[in-house]
Amino acid sequence: MAILSVSPTATIFCSNSHPQKLNSTKQYLPKQLKSPPAQLQPLHKRMEAHVDIVTDSLAKAGLAALLSTSLFFCVDPALAFRGGGPYGIEVTRGQDLTGKDFSGKSLIKQDFKTSILRQVNFKGAKLLGASFFDADLTGADLSDADLRGADFSLANVTKANLTNANLEGASVTGNTSFKGTVITGADFTDVQLREDQRELLCKTADGVNPTTGNPTRETLLCK
Repeated sequence: MAILSVSPTATIFCSNSHPQKLNSTKQYLPKQLKSPPAQLQPLHKRMEAHVDIVTDSLAKAGLAALLSTSLFFCVDPALAFRGGGPYGIEVTRGQDLTGKDFSGKSLIKQDFKTSILRQVNFKGAKLLGASFFDADLTGADLSDADLRGADFSLANVTKANLTNANLEGASVTGNTSFKGTVITGADFTDVQLREDQRELLCKTADGVNPTTGNPTRETLLCK
């Protein structure tokens, strides 16, 4: 929170800090000249008035600039990144969440971009439209998860568990890797896989998704 009053003095409040009293720049200007001879009094008064106008303008400009800087640096660090979605106010983007338990939670459109999600438990979680862009999901448990429309672009899904997961329409562009991942009963309908990844997954694909009733091999278009 910041308060600015463009007057000879101003008080700025910054969250988590003490109020600071800021004086006008007029106090730092040179003292006025001694009274001149009588014949120069009118000119002297006009000069004084001009100095006052310039001083007030400088004071206002300085305080405005200080306010702008204060607003930038007084932002609560906890507000810098929100995970998005309904998972409270906890940050889930760009974080190390290794081993965390999200099983059974509703995480629709949650933002996990660039996060470390090794061995995270997402079993049975609702992750429709969630973003795992460039995230590390090595060893994560995504079994029975609803991953329709989720973004796995550039993600590392190595040795993860996708048993009975529903990935209909998920995005896997870039170097997404499913090496060593368990996919029994997973549904890959409309997932645009790279050919090398498709061939890899087809080597171990089996089972039928219990939610959609679609055989895993058929959803992968295995030959």
